[in-house]
Amino acid sequence: MHPLSLLSEHIRILEPHREALSRLGIKTIEDLLYHFPVRYGDTAESKSIGNLVAGENAVVFGIITGLKTGKGFRTKITMADGRLSDETGSIKCVWFNQPYIAKMIQDGALVRVEGKVSQKRVKAGAAGAPAARGELYFSNPKIEKIEKLPTAVGDSLFGEAGATHTLYPVYPESRGITSNWIYHVIQKIFKSGILDTIVDPIPKDILDRYNLPTLTTALIWMHTPQKSEDATVARKRFAFEEVFLIQLELQKEKKEWKKNPAFIIEPKPEIIKNFVARFPFTMTPAQTKSINDILADFKAGHAMGRLLEGDVGSGKTAVAATTTYATIMTRPRGQDYGSLQVAYMAPTEILATQHFESFIEYFEHTGVSIGLITGSGCRKFPAKVPSFKNGQKQNWTDISRAQLLKWVANGEIPILIGTHALIQKSVQFKNLAYVVVDEQHRFGTAQRQKLVRKDTIHPHLLSMTATPIPRTLALTIYGDLDLTLLDQMPTGRKPIITEVVIQAHRADMYEKMRGQLQAGRQAYIICPRIDEPDPTMESALIAKSVKEEAKRLQQSVFKEYIVGILHSKMKDVEKERVMMDFKAGKIHILVATSVVEVGVNVPNATVILIEGAERFGLSQLHQLRGRVVRSNHQAYCYLYAESNGDKTIERLHALTTAKSGFELAEFDLKFRGAGELYGRKQWGVSDVAMEAIKNIKMVEAARAEALQLVTSDDTFAALPHLRNELERRKAQRIHFE
Repeated sequence: MHPLSLLSEHIRILEPHREALSRLGIKTIEDLLYHFPVRYGDTAESKSIGNLVAGENAVVFGIITGLKTGKGFRTKITMADGRLSDETGSIKCVWFNQPYIAKMIQDGALVRVEGKVSQKRVKAGAAGAPAARGELYFSNPKIEKIEKLPTAVGDSLFGEAGATHTLYPVYPESRGITSNWIYHVIQKIFKSGILDTIVDPIPKDILDRYNLPTLTTALIWMHTPQKSEDATVARKRFAFEEVFLIQLELQKEKKEWKKNPAFIIEPKPEIIKNFVARFPFTMTPAQTKSINDILADFKAGHAMGRLLEGDVGSGKTAVAATTTYATIMTRPRGQDYGSLQVAYMAPTEILATQHFESFIEYFEHTGVSIGLITGSGCRKFPAKVPSFKNGQKQNWTDISRAQLLKWVANGEIPILIGTHALIQKSVQFKNLAYVVVDEQHRFGTAQRQKLVRKDTIHPHLLSMTATPIPRTLALTIYGDLDLTLLDQMPTGRKPIITEVVIQAHRADMYEKMRGQLQAGRQAYIICPRIDEPDPTMESALIAKSVKEEAKRLQQSVFKEYIVGILHSKMKDVEKERVMMDFKAGKIHILVATSVVEVGVNVPNATVILIEGAERFGLSQLHQLRGRVVRSNHQAYCYLYAESNGDKTIERLHALTTAKSGFELAEFDLKFRGAGELYGRKQWGVSDVAMEAIKNIKMVEAARAEALQLVTSDDTFAALPHLRNELERRKAQRIHFE
């Protein structure tokens, strides 16, 4: 048995198990060993059978007898059942779709059983007769064979003096796979002797320096801890390991990237000064510093890699425009004609089109050509003859893709804005010197390589995000980039007023929104769904939908205003038409999904209502309310929660008090518990590592160790186990590339 071998080669896996394992991302033995418990049960909470109550979750120790397999009378579902006994009584245990239980546990074995106590339904008795009490039973409980019954735990009457029992793990489950099944399979893997063959990639001196257990010990403590401290130390080790390995990869990438030659961009100070002087606002000190950081990198002669992290409305686009101007005002090396080129990549067509329009405003006075390339088509500014679209004058023109690519390839278009279409093979630049990537959480080495010139001159890279990221997380996932923060808001920008709204105050909220509309402002209303849920589906998400909510608002709440809709299933042409109408004031209220989360800019919109707010993360809510912080008008955000639980309301109230997105991100990281972080889904790191990222000392330690190793020898010749692990991770592309 090898850690990288398929689980199915060693364990009999039924089809329901296979589907569930696939949903959990488990294919190999190693995948299962790294499928860590979300918590541990405590045997001190155990009860005796005689004291069980229907509806409660309970842990019981006893003897299991009469285990057998069969099928349900009506459902024909395969099942196993048996009887659990202690000194106070007995109770039936039933396992549906888990017939293997009867074969895994011997008759008369000592066991620990954990699960919900159910009660059989009974037919009503004769008139006047007291209702009969149905028999209690455990349905699909977790069961574990034990060597000795515990003593002095709960209200158990069993046991020998001195007998103790360990904590038991509770694993993330999926339909078809129980925590109990996972536990038993892991125990079987442990008994195979596989732990003796596992090689620890982390150097021993590093483990010793931070008092971390070896890989073998950590796996045992993670899955079968004797005490809670064991599990804590094991999680610490795995968290350190993941952050350390990520840092090694990224620090090596950073070192390699810095070796690459790049265009030297050194504009005259007065050129930048004159460009910025035309802005209709005063640059903040944070913007000025950001520009200076980037210009300093431009002079270094090697490729820049920098992350610009700025809160919603902090002015990242102005920084990008200024540094873009510095680039295009520079001649290619050895030439006294032509200009260097800039590629500006956005995640969606809506945002790419918006940046195209913003750059036209920034560069209109220069006469510089700007191109736009998306899946829907291509545009060029300036147009020889202005035209009209939707009744509005436009100073750009639609052009063919072939014509645009020709002008980009010969250098006639120095600025090209677009979606991922920018890095297709057909797009060839003549002198690409600078790449700006907006709201791409990872723009990795593989993607960067697509933009490198044939003569190996690399473009400078600026990655920008308005998603508030805790500092520890930024240091981890962007370890290959230098970090610049835009932590100041433009002068005159008023803080948004945020309110958490309950059902009783919905009418009052609508009146406040009406007041803004009457003042000539516009509003967003965000819904979690596009369509109404199927009422026949038991698991359907019951939440407001864009289509039905827009209809209801138009017909009964805001009859005098025009309500529009925007969602991801609309065609790009429709989306653009709706956004143009909203910008032009033809639509007063835009009902949308979170498709408007990133970057959409309509300064006249000053109020946003977010329905089902508890369904969104705090950072996403902050992004959404940022849609109405685009001017110096007072902005309002209303958060309507369908759930009024204390935890939900407390979490949403953080939005009403946080002074910035950075503060909110730190709060969100601390507030969410294990299993709620969704690190793998959002950032490409596991939830164990996300928990570790709450600990700045651990992240800094892992970063320092990685930096030292990469600096001394980035081939890791003296550490073959570590080198092999990094090569394997690179092949798997664990983080986004």
